[in-house]
Amino acid sequence: MRKPGSRRSRQRRLGDALAAVLALLASAAADAQCEELRPFKIVGDAIPAALTETAGDATRGRAIILDRRLGACLLCHTGPFPEEKFQGTLAPDLTGAGSRWSEGELRLRLVDPTRLNPQTTMPAYYRVEGLTRVAQAWRGKPVLTAEQIEDVVAFLSSLRD
Repeated sequence: MRKPGSRRSRQRRLGDALAAVLALLASAAADAQCEELRPFKIVGDAIPAALTETAGDATRGRAIILDRRLGACLLCHTGPFPEEKFQGTLAPDLTGAGSRWSEGELRLRLVDPTRLNPQTTMPAYYRVEGLTRVAQAWRGKPVLTAEQIEDVVAFLSSLRD
């Protein structure tokens, strides 16, 4: 019998969480807004320039994080959301994210986290090329729009210890 914290158990939980994220994202495909991806430039470990001309809205960003059909962030992450039960523990806690990462670093982590860690289980929320195991309804569509990415960046940047 394996211990609950064993490597195999953790891998199974990660696999289950990833499958749940993919299923949730696929189920929300009907609600997805199709947009042409806006160009961005990666500098080091960040995308320093915003994807939009207007600043993101932290209130909308918080709502995206809490929406288990849209962002599905709480399947893997915990954070300062006392009203939310069943937060994940497989990924970093979002508490203090704005103290740990710059806006540009947060933006890259949302747009394409595989640029920082090719083995990550976190989905690329603003990438459409080179992905595998993508539901037909999502092919060619980003999970979040550029505006939604900026909203989440605005909220995460506001989380300071």
